[in-house]
Amino acid sequence: MKASQFFSRMLFAVVVLTALTSPATSVGQSNNSAPNTLTKKEIRDGWKLLFDGKTMKGWRGANKDKFPDSGWAVEEGTLTILPRGKGGDIVTDSMYSNFELTFEFKAPLNANSGVKYFVLEDTYVKGAALGLEYQTHDTGKRPLDDNDKHSVGCLYELLQAKNRTLNPPGEWNTARIVSYGINVQHWLNAKKILEYERGGKEFREAVAKSKFKNYPYFGEALKGHILLQDHGNRTYFRNIKIRALY
Repeated sequence: MKASQFFSRMLFAVVVLTALTSPATSVGQSNNSAPNTLTKKEIRDGWKLLFDGKTMKGWRGANKDKFPDSGWAVEEGTLTILPRGKGGDIVTDSMYSNFELTFEFKAPLNANSGVKYFVLEDTYVKGAALGLEYQTHDTGKRPLDDNDKHSVGCLYELLQAKNRTLNPPGEWNTARIVSYGINVQHWLNAKKILEYERGGKEFREAVAKSKFKNYPYFGEALKGHILLQDHGNRTYFRNIKIRALY
């Protein structure tokens, strides 16, 4: 292993260990505060709300300069995809590099959606916003299929998540994405379900076998937007929070 790779992994381990031992990272799991709010400790630890529970502030349509006129709604403190509303994907105004992102999601059985990160607009395909996707799609299979890279918690199309414990359809689940340098972790309901290196051997081999194979350095951008995917199925999001990791 090269010295630079060793240093990167050691630094990532320190950052992640700090994140994992901080109570502020248990957003939606043990936090008894009201949804879409920050505790004083979370504020001190650098957390920021990406959804305030009342407005679409901080979001816009992907490849657009304003929020969609239809297809999305704020309902009882949730950012909601309306069925067949054709609102399209939405992205954060800001871009992120090293970060810890948490969010809660719930949806009916087989509602297809996801949260993407390191999203670039008009880069891989003109008019498209593409990036790495944390799947929220619950196919209804129990136990979850460990050979389906399109199911909940997986890195969509690329890498399989395992050891997943998912609540029944229509109940809230808590997701977490930790990204530092090239190292990324997916968490679901307080359990780590996937870890990989952007640009690593396994990652690039997966890209080469996927529908993203013709996009040079797909998923390896230094920074990108967070995206909520509108696939035409009702899905609810809340407690969307992020903090920068230095």
